[in-house]
Amino acid sequence: MAPQAYARSLSRADFQFITGILHEHTGIRLAPGKEALVASRLDRRIRALGLSGYADYVRLLQDRSGSGELRQMIDLLTTNETFFFREEQHFEFLRREVLPGRRAGRTFRLWSAASSTGEEAYTAAMVLADVLPPGSWEIIGTDVSTRVVEGARTGLYPIAAAEKIPRQLLRRFCLKGRDEYEGLMTVNRELRATVQFHCLNLIEDFAHLGKFDVIMLRNVMIYFDQDTKRSLVQRLQEMLVPGGHLIVGSSESLNAIPSRLRMVQPSIYAADGDGRG
Repeated sequence: MAPQAYARSLSRADFQFITGILHEHTGIRLAPGKEALVASRLDRRIRALGLSGYADYVRLLQDRSGSGELRQMIDLLTTNETFFFREEQHFEFLRREVLPGRRAGRTFRLWSAASSTGEEAYTAAMVLADVLPPGSWEIIGTDVSTRVVEGARTGLYPIAAAEKIPRQLLRRFCLKGRDEYEGLMTVNRELRATVQFHCLNLIEDFAHLGKFDVIMLRNVMIYFDQDTKRSLVQRLQEMLVPGGHLIVGSSESLNAIPSRLRMVQPSIYAADGDGRG
């Protein structure tokens, strides 16, 4: 059978519909000018479904029976660019300023709130494992994309990912792949066991996760509109223990967002209290 003719053009109406439901379900706003990004990320999926173009894909999303496709679309359109020890100053702050003042006798909890493929959460785990006693801390990683959450749980990465990891931590916590895993590296079993990954949408309720000493939400709010940012920060501050810290991306700021958090240094904010209880 000859392949179906394929309409590559993404109309303005189809773009508005697709980005509209993305915003509705995730808070992510893709403004006009991102048509090429949307088209390129959905192209292979549309072909795999045997559809003739984006209009057919929109009709599938509009159909109630296409609710499962919504998850596929979110996975494809969410950005997952990350690497180990990205914005290293945040992990140095964690090591030098936060951990020495932690409350004794209580489990130290860190939330990687947009954990993507897991590098941020595993980086934090390396730092905590290097400083704190076993069993005295825990990390939760969450992301809206089921695909990247599943990948994060494996702890498997291209060998090039090792370049950003300090050598002493690389030797202690990572393994080089062999045979069918040639060209890959993995986070070792012991460290993987310290991080729990879950699929979670930040515009939905997350109070069930409990309180945290540190919440890392880096390079994510740049994709949200102002109302979504305000709502999210208001809820995040309630998730911090007294003296806990919210860490955002180095290019991000809470300056225009009302909150009870005070800036410790650019991109790092603290809740009231000394954190010692």
